[in-house]
Amino acid sequence: MIDLYTWGTPNGRKVSIMLEECGLPYRTHEINIGKNDQFTPAFLAINPNSKIPAIVDPDGPDGKPISMFESGAILIYLAGKTAKFLPQSVRAKYDALQWLMFQMGGVGPMFGQTHHFMRAAPEKIEYGIKRYHNETRRLYGVMDKHLANTPYLAAGEYSVADIATYPWVARHEWHQVDLHEFPNVKRWFDVISKRPAVARGMNVPAPKA
Repeated sequence: MIDLYTWGTPNGRKVSIMLEECGLPYRTHEINIGKNDQFTPAFLAINPNSKIPAIVDPDGPDGKPISMFESGAILIYLAGKTAKFLPQSVRAKYDALQWLMFQMGGVGPMFGQTHHFMRAAPEKIEYGIKRYHNETRRLYGVMDKHLANTPYLAAGEYSVADIATYPWVARHEWHQVDLHEFPNVKRWFDVISKRPAVARGMNVPAPKA
């Protein structure tokens, strides 16, 4: 059984969605980043960069345990372990990987900065708000134009690229983006929202009663 160290953030939910989609058994360890759990020695032994998510798989590639951090790397690892959600053809695989990197290098950092300056910053800095909100909208535009010609982000099939991007788009209200302005993104988002594994993965860690 895979051990998942996570919290209820878009990056954390990428991995819980992937685990659910792959049908892999796992147990969740809550790393409360609001209480600085990510800086404990036990967690730093798994991820020296002190970020969630991370996993420990007792059945690694050589039959020995392996620990993994960085959400994109974890998705690639799980895709390789299960032969799911990363196309087998060379061309399609690289298409999926480039859109995964688009999420890792663009969508995640820029949407995250928009969240920070709009919601978390102790003072409203208009330059920061405008800079990151404009870039967020630009990235939505890139996705919307691309999704006008394909049902999913990469190679016309559901893949790690969609799994990585969906939890960030799920917070569109946080970065004050109306999905109706990006109809192709909305269509994509609505389709993925109906996947049972996605709904389960988005609920990890389960909310407290």
